[in-house]
Amino acid sequence: MPDMAKKSVGRDQERRPQKVAMDGTILAQEQVAAGVYRIELQLPSLSALAAPGQFVQLRLLDGAHLLRRPLGIAERSPLRGSVTLFYRVVGSGTQALARLKKGATVHVLGPLGHGFSTTYARPLLVGGGMGLSPLLSCAQAQRGACDVLMGGKTEGELFWRPYYEPYVKGSFFTTDDGSFGTKGFVTTLLPGVLEHGDYDAVLVCGPEIMMRGVAKIAQAHGLPCEVSLERRMACGLGACLSCSIDTTSGERRKVCKDGPVFRAEEVFS
Repeated sequence: MPDMAKKSVGRDQERRPQKVAMDGTILAQEQVAAGVYRIELQLPSLSALAAPGQFVQLRLLDGAHLLRRPLGIAERSPLRGSVTLFYRVVGSGTQALARLKKGATVHVLGPLGHGFSTTYARPLLVGGGMGLSPLLSCAQAQRGACDVLMGGKTEGELFWRPYYEPYVKGSFFTTDDGSFGTKGFVTTLLPGVLEHGDYDAVLVCGPEIMMRGVAKIAQAHGLPCEVSLERRMACGLGACLSCSIDTTSGERRKVCKDGPVFRAEEVFS
């Protein structure tokens, strides 16, 4: 069994985030799936600081949308001085963001929160839906050391495949309707993947019910598991308390500041 205590210490040593607030110019924006967009922003300082699993708070400069939107960092390019984000259009704010063109400016605060550990030698990434966005940053950081298991309702929800291909060693897929990969959920395929792999951790992001199932399977295989939680956030700095959660120890924690990544046993009983 991997030394979980040792891994935890290593991760805590990494979690000393710095942040910057700056305007970012849109370098590119494209629709990649129904209602889902990929946006690349010129943010040199943030690109140099960001760690896998961290997020940003993005604010439009149109005067009509005052609240920031939390978006997970998917990729970063320090040489280009840019970060890439994926987002789904769900309201007027993201609709307005989707209308912005190359050269437009947004205000960004980040990188925020504590991300995934980078001390594992061979992690398995497990994700579904928009949870595959922050996991992509892990794949980029590991560059060939990890595999990915991704799930979706249909083949169309696995549009992430070409973005992961340059970074992962192996890929596994599930769809609810069987239109691509194995029919079923990621938890259907996960036990077999773990039995035949040489993984030392499982990193997961997606719907909570999926993450709970993945965490139980990882525990049964004696593997540490880290989960990235999603909650409504207003400030992203731990001041508004809107993202507070109860942990298994009974302590109240803030997803934006203490997370969004937690050890599974901290948040799932």
